Amino acid sequence: MRPGVLWLVAGLSLSIAGCAATQPEPSGPPPLSEASFNSRILELESQLMQQCDARSELQSRQLDEQQVLTADVREVGSLLRYLRQDVQQLEARDDEPVIIREECEVDESLTTKTLLGRSEWVGLPSMGTYLKARVDSGANTSSLSASDITRFERDGEDWVRFKLALNEDDIAVEAQRDEWIEAPIVRRVRIVQASGEESRPVISLLMTLGPIRENVDFTLNDRTHLDYPVLLGRRFLMDIALIDVADTFLHDRPEFPGGESPDQAAEDEAVDEDDTEE
Repeated sequence: MRPGVLWLVAGLSLSIAGCAATQPEPSGPPPLSEASFNSRILELESQLMQQCDARSELQSRQLDEQQVLTADVREVGSLLRYLRQDVQQLEARDDEPVIIREECEVDESLTTKTLLGRSEWVGLPSMGTYLKARVDSGANTSSLSASDITRFERDGEDWVRFKLALNEDDIAVEAQRDEWIEAPIVRRVRIVQASGEESRPVISLLMTLGPIRENVDFTLNDRTHLDYPVLLGRRFLMDIALIDVADTFLHDRPEFPGGESPDQAAEDEAVDEDDTEE
């Protein structure tokens, strides 16, 4: 071999050796283990799920707000339509002549009816006592507070025996509180309540209230949990009475042997000034 070629080969060998000696070592993180890789994947999945949940919640709130805004827009549109109709009616009325109407005639039937307060004294001559009554047009049939209700038969007809169910605060003729009362059953009514249905006997009793003296149908049931032992319903009121709900005890308490004097009635009525709906 020629000397020049030998020198060239020797130079190339030294260059290659120098490059190998000066080449830098590879940089970067060490390779992950399988456990580290799985842990990192789970962490990324958790973060992604949290981001998805937050986005879903945001979308749900936006949908709710959109529904509310839609309802508000519809309501405003409806109000505008009504307002436009009112304006049109007012414009139309401007061209109409003003009509002065005659005073309405008073219904003569109203002048023949007795005016009652929301609470009144009633008399029961067959029992010899007076009682306080709630006047309530919302109830159909009148009701009398009774206990120890016993049905029996007399001369082939259905009768009932009972006592007045009264609290200590109820005003009545003391001698009549524990007396037995007997009366024929005129019919029965079915009462539907939250606790279920029940059938109550109905009796007819002569009752006085101011100038009124009428036979009134009463259902019998225990009213001691209520404020009044007597309830007067619209069957009694029909065609004979009107109610002034702003007033009470417009008529005097009837008198019975053994009862308190009429002067005492005012004190007994005072406790009802702030009475509440039953």
